[in-house]
Formats: sequence, C-alpha cells, structure tokens
Amino acid sequence: MIELHDKPATGPTIRLHPADNVVVARIDVALGARLETEGITSRSQVPSGHKIAARAIAKGEPIRKYNVVIGFASADIPAGTYVHSHNMEFREFQRDYAPSRDYRPVEMIPEAERATFQGIVRENGDVGTRNYVAIIATVNCSATVVHRIAAWFTPERLAAFPNVDGVVAFAHGSGCGMEQTGEPMDLLRRTLAGYATHANVAACLVVGLGCERNQVAKLLEAQGLAAGARLKTFVMQDTGGTRRTIEAGVAAVQELLPEANRVSRSEVPASHITVGLQCGGSDGFSSITANPALGAAMDLLVRHGGTAVLSETPEIYGVEHTLTCRARTPEVAQKLIDRIRWWKEEYTVGRDTQINGKVSPGNQSGGLANIFEKSLGSSMKGGTGPLMEVYRYAERITQKGFVFMDTPGFDPCSATGQIAGGANVILFTTGRGSMFGAKPVPSAKLATNTPMYLRLEEDMDINCGEILDGTASLGQMAEKIFRHTLRIASGEPTKSELLGLGDHEFVPWNIGVVG
Repeated sequence: MIELHDKPATGPTIRLHPADNVVVARIDVALGARLETEGITSRSQVPSGHKIAARAIAKGEPIRKYNVVIGFASADIPAGTYVHSHNMEFREFQRDYAPSRDYRPVEMIPEAERATFQGIVRENGDVGTRNYVAIIATVNCSATVVHRIAAWFTPERLAAFPNVDGVVAFAHGSGCGMEQTGEPMDLLRRTLAGYATHANVAACLVVGLGCERNQVAKLLEAQGLAAGARLKTFVMQDTGGTRRTIEAGVAAVQELLPEANRVSRSEVPASHITVGLQCGGSDGFSSITANPALGAAMDLLVRHGGTAVLSETPEIYGVEHTLTCRARTPEVAQKLIDRIRWWKEEYTVGRDTQINGKVSPGNQSGGLANIFEKSLGSSMKGGTGPLMEVYRYAERITQKGFVFMDTPGFDPCSATGQIAGGANVILFTTGRGSMFGAKPVPSAKLATNTPMYLRLEEDMDINCGEILDGTASLGQMAEKIFRHTLRIASGEPTKSELLGLGDHEFVPWNIGVVG
C-alpha cells in the first residue's frame, strides 16, 4: 500500500517518503538554490512539479517516489540534479502481486450516522442524481437523427418541464462494419443498454437504421430489454427515412416528457452514490494533492456505504500490485492480473501506447516521465481500502465499496464504461486543465494546483492546490470533496453542467476488428 502523509506542504521541495531518492519541486527551483531540508544544492533549474535527485543515484538504480519504483537511472545522477525522461528510463521489473495479503475489511460508519443526499428514486429502487430523456443510436448511421431529435428540445421548449434536466443524444461511430458476435458486439450492447436503463434516465428512445449489424431487436433481446412506456424504438428504414424518423422521435419525446417530469427528490443514504473516478491532463502534483485527496474522500464514501470505481487500466500499470495485495479474495486479485496481462500480451503488443511506456506531451510537461510515474498518482484516486471486485468494461456494478473496471485511459471512453456500469457521479482530477462533461451524469473537476485553478476557474469545481499552498491538509480536502459530492448528487450543478458540456463525450470502447 502507498503510504500518504496528511500534512500541508511547506518549503521549496516535497519529500513523499523517507526511502525516496527524489523529491518534488513545490515551486520553481533556481540553479544553485540551497535545499536545506535535503542538505543539497540544485544543479539546474527545475520546474514546479518535477523531480530533483535527493542523493546520488547510480546508473541502473531504481528511482523511487512514495517508495515505489517509477523508473531507472539511465546515467549516474548527482545529488541536486533535475530528474526526468532525459536521465530516467522505463523498463519492466518484477512485482509481487501478493493477492489479498493486505486485505482488511472496511470499518463502516454506524448506519444511523451515515450521510444522506437528495436523490431520485426510480420504480426499481435505483437512485438517480439527474433526470434526462435519452436518445440512443444503435449505429453511426442513425447519429444525425438522434442529435436532431435532441436538438429540437431547446431550453425554451423544456421550460414547462422543470424537473427534466434535458434531452440528450448518445451517438457513436460503431454498430456496423464490425464483428457480429463475441466481445466487441457484447461490449457495445451492454454499453448502450447501461445508458438506456441508467438511474439518471427517465425514458429512452433507441434509433437504428435497419440494415446495421447491431440490430435494434437483437440489442434488446441480448440485453433483456423490452419496448414499453419508458423505452421506445425506431428503425429509420421502416419509419420512412430521416425526416420522418426525426418527426416521430420528437413526437415520442413530447409524449414522454410529462411523465419524466413527475419526479421529486427525497432523502436517501449515501450508499446510493457510485462515483466514477477519472484523471486527465495529469501533472507532477496529481499524486500529491488531487488524487490522494480524492482517494481519501472515496475512503469516506465507502465507509458510508457508497461505491468508488477506479478505471483506466493502462494508468494503474506498474503499481497494480498495490491493488492486488488489497483484494477481497485471491480470485478478485486474479481478475485484475488477467486484465493487465490481456492488455500487455494481446491488445497492445508492438504498439506505441501509454501502457508500453510513453505518456502524453502534456503529462511530460507537467513532470511525469513515464507510465509508472503516472500510474502511481492515478491509482491513488481509489483510496486505501480493500479492492472488492473487478469488472469488465460497462458491466453492471453491483458490489459496494472500492471496485475496479477495465477501461482504456482515454477519459471519455473510460467514463462511458463507468456510467454504463451505473456510476451516477464522475469526479475528475486534472493538473493541466481537462475540459469534460458526462451527460447524463454530473462531472466535477478537481484541480491539482492553484495557478491552473485560477486560470481555468470557470471549468474547475475544487482547488486541491490548497494542499500545496499549505492552507489545507489532505484530510480537510477529502472532507470538502466528500461534502461537495453529496451536494452534486443532490442536484447542485457542476461547472461542466453550467457550461453545457457532455453532449459529445459518449465514446463506447471499440475493441474489435472494423471491416
């Protein structure tokens, strides 16, 4: 388990663990600056968020951050030297998965003392945080139609239905020219079904073309769905083409809106909150401020009976052993190991992808040298509790507590899987400033540093840079995030919702052959 220290940051550098051979620059460090806490002098200019050798590091020696290996010295590195991808190499190393060795049950908060929020209780007992009407395309060929149907319902036309948060289209680039059977089609169908039946969706229209491989009827049959009062279907080739299908879709939504508007919020336990955890545009402070603070907030949520969903499989690679050792059972640990092996031995072999070492230019500029270092911070979002279950992409999440879902690191695609699985809130950390919405689910942004937060305040919900500034502890920030999550789940709009983001971030994972 990665050890965290709950104290505000002070001084020009931050030491994360006594055994580390690097420290992190809290502010820009000048050439020749004396770093008294480490007893060293800087041998170069080092940007904030980047690493400095705390002692001499020999060529080939592991470089440690939080006492976790994040790479190896590619040359002898004197104390005080700037450490980054120019003198640090990525290479594989053996990790002890130790399945379930460190498993400890969660100490739950007594039920009478658990937090509550104002949720929307559906007939089947699911609880929503928002109330949308969804228009879903089975195939890219019906994408324009679903967008046109949704676009007809302007704020002015929805003014008579104040309890409806909007009519939103979910279009994608797949559904035909793909494998007709097997995991690629199963994955697409469970993603679409997950949105159609989501607790944040009051009613749904499913629109197909007619000749696609992902047939409307087959989709419903495979997912155990049936057309009815809250689920209506249209096939363009049977309805009369583009214009007539748009007209029929608009009319159908008009019929659905009065019932969709007949909802009210009521007090429900926080156990009905399922948070999809995301990070994007990460930087060197992600593992020091926003990600561990979010993880501590999720520890709180889990103690209140809720669920935290960590994902982005390429972004736990290199530190996956810190999760398997906390697994509820060896079988749960093996599920995660199997997904990692599939990525490394089948899916990305010979490909220039993140899991094979390189991170994005923005991550590099922010101080992250490789995927091991990025994963170190990314994994912290899940907190420190036991890993209770591992899910495939878009599978229905039924296990409470801290769980993992196998997804790509691409944020819209990853969040799409989490939402299809049942996440009803998305919390998204960023150091560079990602802009993201996730209809039909509220998405809140957590900034890792104050300068970026102030520059992009219109998009950022919480400034975790306060930890770096020394004005808040990790525990104080975690409590702030937890309380903010309860307010968001109760209907308080996030910055991305105020900006209208989320109409184009539905991206099902296409893992199959296109032909």
